[in-house]
Amino acid sequence: MSKPLLVLDVVGLTPRLLAYMPRLSALGSAVPLEPVLPAVTCSVQSTFLTGEPPSGHGIVGNGWYFRDLGEVFLWRQHNALVGGDKLWQAARRLAPGYTVANVCWWYAMGADVDWTVTPRPIYYSDGRKEPDCYTFPPSLHDELTSKLGEFPLFTYWGPGAGLPSSAWIARAAQQIMSDKNPDLTLVYLPHLDYDLQRFGPSSRAAADAAAELDGVIAPLLDAARARGATVVALSEYGITDARRPVDVNRLLRSEGLLNVYTQDGMEYLDPWTSRAFAVADHQVAHVYVRDPADVPAVQKLCAGLSGVGEVLDEAGKQRYGLDHERSGELVLLAEPDAWFTYYYWLDDARRPDFAQLVEIHRKPGYDPAELLFDPANPGGAKARAGLALARKKLGLRYMMSVVGLDAGAKAVRGSHGLLPSTVDDGPVWLCDDPSLELESVKATEVKDLLLRLAGLAG
Repeated sequence: MSKPLLVLDVVGLTPRLLAYMPRLSALGSAVPLEPVLPAVTCSVQSTFLTGEPPSGHGIVGNGWYFRDLGEVFLWRQHNALVGGDKLWQAARRLAPGYTVANVCWWYAMGADVDWTVTPRPIYYSDGRKEPDCYTFPPSLHDELTSKLGEFPLFTYWGPGAGLPSSAWIARAAQQIMSDKNPDLTLVYLPHLDYDLQRFGPSSRAAADAAAELDGVIAPLLDAARARGATVVALSEYGITDARRPVDVNRLLRSEGLLNVYTQDGMEYLDPWTSRAFAVADHQVAHVYVRDPADVPAVQKLCAGLSGVGEVLDEAGKQRYGLDHERSGELVLLAEPDAWFTYYYWLDDARRPDFAQLVEIHRKPGYDPAELLFDPANPGGAKARAGLALARKKLGLRYMMSVVGLDAGAKAVRGSHGLLPSTVDDGPVWLCDDPSLELESVKATEVKDLLLRLAGLAG
């Protein structure tokens, strides 16, 4: 018979932050967790759940260039993108009928689990975006929102990102454990992602965020203990101090390798005709090179860019377990204090309109400046946000144009994606089962360890 298991993915958790989290620390000794490269959410979570590196499960980042579609997409949600044998599939072979609740871990949609909750805005035909979530089964939506209210989407990401989203997720997980009694409950808590990127992991704000999240986690730990569940808390990466944005796409454009097309005076990345372009993802960037003959020149060009620490060719990708067809021909690793922007325009007057919006699905790369009101004009950005909200309440179309461009990028204080250089800056594993004595954990070992803790493997 299996034992109930609660797995908390506490984003950005490091030994430094545990000092401000007494309830979570009480689970047991924290041991270092060795992530995979890139140390970003989608890649590491997929490794936790499959035991495979990105070369095996195919999730080479939070997004990539979909070569068969000719489009860059980040933050896709369908589980079919993830290859490999999933944790719950292995569990069900050992214990038929094993039940699983996924509360906001990534690639939740379409996963063959029993209960699913994941953020999913309502995109109205007139352009409005309203907060909501997707659930499976559909009836779970009203069961949760009738007690918890709507999912607070605008505190899940953007300048308003903060504690309410993680608090809602924790309460939803607690309700599902009470009402459904799943064997395995996966819970994603993103709160530490926000102020650590805004202000840096050494800031007072980072310590305060850790203490706040500890208070949110406490009732969930109590609920797990009451039902006799084993609890694991782990993190995907540690966020480190980084304040140097690196504009790799602007370099490629200035060298005539990246092309754009223009509509209504705005420039858009043209991946179909570009000889080379980068998909930026925190401290890692995948560079897609159309003609193999151009790879050596592009490699040399990128290696000479200030802020680039290493350029991985085919051998380098294989060394790190990134040799998958979805990866770029080259993969750039930033220097420790640097991170990659997606910016490709050379004149702000010709930027696309989404550049100053919280628009994670249209930008061809990750943009941490979305966490900040435009530092060049914070009062103006907040005033524009207020006007947009007023238009929204009147049922009018609106644009929440609040994100800074270069000033926003320069205001970012933390990033991640590289493998940790010290234990204090790396992710951790904690577990309240004293029989499991570990000195360290590899991300590729997490799946088997969870099966063991569930009583399904020796």
